Amino acid sequence: MSTIVPADPGAAFGDELENLRSILGAVYKYPSTFSLKNVEVFGRSWPLAGELGGDHLIFVDFARRYDLDRRISEAHAAGLPDVAARLEDNRGRVGVLVADVAGHSMTDALLAAMLHQAFLVGVLYELEHHGHVTVELFDILNTRFYQSSSVPKYLTMIYGEIGEDGMFRFISAGHPLPVIYSARYGRFVELDRGILTSVHPIGLFPTEGDVDSAVADAPPAVSPHTQVNEVRLLGNGDVLLLYTDGADELADGDLAAVLEPTMRSVFHHPAAEIVDALHGELTCRGPATDDLSLVAIKRR
Repeated sequence: MSTIVPADPGAAFGDELENLRSILGAVYKYPSTFSLKNVEVFGRSWPLAGELGGDHLIFVDFARRYDLDRRISEAHAAGLPDVAARLEDNRGRVGVLVADVAGHSMTDALLAAMLHQAFLVGVLYELEHHGHVTVELFDILNTRFYQSSSVPKYLTMIYGEIGEDGMFRFISAGHPLPVIYSARYGRFVELDRGILTSVHPIGLFPTEGDVDSAVADAPPAVSPHTQVNEVRLLGNGDVLLLYTDGADELADGDLAAVLEPTMRSVFHHPAAEIVDALHGELTCRGPATDDLSLVAIKRR
């Protein structure tokens, strides 16, 4: 008589964990260097646990990720010349999204993966109907994450698009604002933060005016509609730096002052070398306590 040996639950859990790691790892693999005529972009994340965490980067190279020629042709055929014109403008810009989930474990990477897919689906819809990414996408993402979250988790996010003219247009949802290094003056320059706007972190509150609020429990507060900020890289060699709060924590809340000497010595290098040098400076200050991400956008 044969004996049925029960499955080892520990082995089964290990297999499932490896499957989760494989799926999330595929989402986290992304090209990290992009070039326009006058701009170079490079970004990298260092998870606290060494593999996956709550930080996430998404790069949108419109001219290479999407068939703009076909989309423009179809927009003209549909009698949508304004959409076609906006699609054409995408040839000269790259989008960068930096997200930071409130947490740094492998399971927090799952929330970042949800954002990854939802955002890219949204970009497809935006290109189809508007020809470019609008602020409405982020209002919808915010409300959707608020409605779908069964745990008190939220994420900060900054999304911006850099053009060949050096103009960086961005939205911020509770995320640290960019800093800019001026090659001409050899220092980080102050942005007028009084005119820069940021809304609540994604998923914390629904967006103001949510049309479905009447059928949901009344929220304690609402997040205002997303607004676009603009800053310009004026000179050759200027560097705009995006980062997560893991970097700011290592700099004791004064990132520009800590990184300025290193930036002064490496700003003329490629963006990838700038990011690695700045990361090296930060990690020399002590052990990290959170995931860390850096993105350098350099004017050439």
